[in-house]
Amino acid sequence: ADAGGGPALAAAPGRAQVFTTVVDTFLEKLVAAGSYQRFVNCYRCFYKLQPELTRSIYDQFISQLQTSIKEEIQEVKNEGNLEGLFNSLDKIVEEAKDREEPAWRPSGVPEDDVRSAMVPYCLKHRSHLRRLLKEKEEENRKVAEAVLMGRDRIEELQQLIQARQQAWQ
Repeated sequence: ADAGGGPALAAAPGRAQVFTTVVDTFLEKLVAAGSYQRFVNCYRCFYKLQPELTRSIYDQFISQLQTSIKEEIQEVKNEGNLEGLFNSLDKIVEEAKDREEPAWRPSGVPEDDVRSAMVPYCLKHRSHLRRLLKEKEEENRKVAEAVLMGRDRIEELQQLIQARQQAWQ
């Protein structure tokens, strides 16, 4: 149904899908643990009197138990917005796959945590500022050369003007 997303999901199911599978497996094991034979063993006298009714009661009990558990889990999923949280967690994990640097983890010591987070940032910023400074210094050097060349040209023109003025007089 989704454009090209099907095969990727089949290869690596999302957390919401895994959670649903875990809940379904739990329900299957719960029903298996509460087998009909165990139910009969608990209500042996009743079973001996009416086996069909016992089976019917067991089936209703299991059906209502499964429905009740599924509704309760769905309510928890809805209240906690688990579907959305699982999807955003999947998205974060997918985005983090291409990262080269490891994820930040707190050490428990605030000073060290701030230092570990800020030092690389500050070093990168300092490197950037040094590169900008070198560019500006080079630009200033070129402007200073142009100013000196302009002054020399002005001086030459003033001398040329004086020479022509004296020649004219």
